[in-house]
Amino acid sequence: MYGPEFAEIYDCVYSLRGKDYPAESKYVTEQIRARLPGASSLLDVACGTGGHLRYFDELFEHVEGVELTEAMLSVARDRMPGTPLHQGDMRAFDIGRTFDAVVCMFAAVAHQSADELAGTMRCFARHLRPGGVVAVEPWWFPESFLDGYVAADVLTPDHRTISRVSHTRREGEASRMEVHYVVADAEGARHFTESYLHQLFPRDLYERTMRDAGFTTEYIDDAQSGRGLFLGVKEGAERP
Repeated sequence: MYGPEFAEIYDCVYSLRGKDYPAESKYVTEQIRARLPGASSLLDVACGTGGHLRYFDELFEHVEGVELTEAMLSVARDRMPGTPLHQGDMRAFDIGRTFDAVVCMFAAVAHQSADELAGTMRCFARHLRPGGVVAVEPWWFPESFLDGYVAADVLTPDHRTISRVSHTRREGEASRMEVHYVVADAEGARHFTESYLHQLFPRDLYERTMRDAGFTTEYIDDAQSGRGLFLGVKEGAERP
């Protein structure tokens, strides 16, 4: 997943398509601090190229990131050379410390099975102090997913023109998104494709796996471009 060609254009594509990384990071931070005032450390799991993490870095005293894909992590390291960034799988990483908050953005948790989701939530819990807050952005629920959805954009970030066309279809209990890119600049044009499988987990599965991992849970349904946001507080300390 996520080859070097895509990693290089990732942030400009999503920013120009309307993804507001600064506003999303600020909103999630506000939700965290509403549940844990004074939260000062944050771990961004599946941090990608650091699109959100660089803004979390302005809002927290200490931040770190975990990312599975080396191509994405390489871009993040160039962007944030002073930030601890770890290559690891969200289902089984261990960086040897706990945080006030753990976040997982952009529906990254949906790239796994239901059994793996349960292990991921436990892994998040191990990296939170008692009373710490987890924030998880889901993918679409089965009832809100639009089968056959098509999107198309032509973007001009700098000296390049980027064309993006995607088609998303239901595939069993998951969705398959096929994305075609054409990137053109003074040296020529190149075409490549990306394919993503997201599980269409129901809302109650997210909530159950979070509770089983030791979190209180709540869901905000009008956040994150309509997909919502799950928030949990790790048991073991009274909520403020």
